[in-house]
Amino acid sequence: MTPISRWSDIPAFDDEEAEAKFWESHELDARLMSGSIHEPDSRESTTITLRFDPRMLSRIKRIARSRFLNYQSMMKQWLAERLEDELRKQ
Repeated sequence: MTPISRWSDIPAFDDEEAEAKFWESHELDARLMSGSIHEPDSRESTTITLRFDPRMLSRIKRIARSRFLNYQSMMKQWLAERLEDELRKQ
């Protein structure tokens, strides 16, 4: 089985048959699954404000809905993943 470690590694499927065939040889990495579960963070956090183009925000929300995630949590996950990638490159 090939593990999927990023949501972006899952392709868009033309139909359910293509999706079923894909999942016969692929599986979600446990870290990806655990990162998708919202757990209250006991650590302190800081609230920030970001301004987005309305079309971009709409696209982000659509992606989050398709993954059954809260869009803000998904964006936080994306940032955490990118931060890890950047730190590995150093």
